[in-house]
Amino acid sequence: MATLELPVTGRVIQATSDHPYLSIRVEIEPSLVGQVMVEAGQLSFPPASESKAVVVSSLGGGLLDAVVRLGRLLETPSEARVLLPILKREIVYRLMIGEQGARLRHLPLQGGHTDRIARAVEKLRNNFTQNLSIEGLAKDLGMSPSGFHHHFKVVTDMSPLQFQKQLRLQEARRLMLGESLDAASAGYRVGYDDPSHFSRDYKRLFGDSPVRDVDRLRSMVSAD
Repeated sequence: MATLELPVTGRVIQATSDHPYLSIRVEIEPSLVGQVMVEAGQLSFPPASESKAVVVSSLGGGLLDAVVRLGRLLETPSEARVLLPILKREIVYRLMIGEQGARLRHLPLQGGHTDRIARAVEKLRNNFTQNLSIEGLAKDLGMSPSGFHHHFKVVTDMSPLQFQKQLRLQEARRLMLGESLDAASAGYRVGYDDPSHFSRDYKRLFGDSPVRDVDRLRSMVSAD
């Protein structure tokens, strides 16, 4: 369950045309969580503290069943309008009574450090090519620079600078793959003035130079 959009990557390690990989993303509105909390009589909010932005846990049988039924709505679009809201409520309820219930109950809460860090993340995502000012961001959020840096890292497991760097490098990778930009042009587009600095950061994140990494990804796509 992710409560913020972080610059993370994933890899499908097993999929074929006969047994394809299926991914389902369910967006949960904080207002829906609040409604289900009321209906379920679970009105105890967790203490106002930071909550990790992404946590992975095992999928219980009841939750798995609800998600499978949600996926089957793809086969009957005419039923989705009626059944989708019902299934989302069930998914929220099953999450609430499960391992991640405390994290889920943070969503309806406004204010506090997690809410402010969420606003900082949104601002960084929209302006990641610009130079980062910790002092400016902290001031906008009503926090001290040291307090902002600490709470940002608690929630995201990254410093603000690391977060911005990952956004830049992932976008550069997309530009080289999708728009056939060379490494220097892609780096410049996302905010790097020094090509060698861009290459070092890229290799540190993806494990190889921009050219070799993109060539490898293209060869994997061609092989599939």
